[in-house]
Amino acid sequence: MQAPPIKPDQPSSATEQMPFRRLLYRFLFFDWLFADVHAARNRIERHAARQHNRRMSRYLPVYLRRWSFLTAFDFGLGFLFERGLQAQVLSAWFFTWSCVSLTGVIIITVAWAFLVHGRLS
Repeated sequence: MQAPPIKPDQPSSATEQMPFRRLLYRFLFFDWLFADVHAARNRIERHAARQHNRRMSRYLPVYLRRWSFLTAFDFGLGFLFERGLQAQVLSAWFFTWSCVSLTGVIIITVAWAFLVHGRLS
């Protein structure tokens, strides 16, 4: 017995759209790309997780560009609000977020360097 054909106008579970919050999270954060090495039960699974993480490290420069843009954008808005509009509270807010996003840039850079140039043991 054959299954009934799927009509193209009916959304299947594979073609449903992702919620905006999850899409935004995946746009800014990269942890969903990587496997947890410490959750592996034996050496083979640990090695496979490390290999997977090394393959996925090729996407880290994309996230580095995104976070660098956020850093520059927040810093620019802080400068604009401080110098142009004389709004010290808003400028402090954006300067603080530029420092937070700069920390993200540093974390992404270190993670990328260790994954790309690190040895597998």
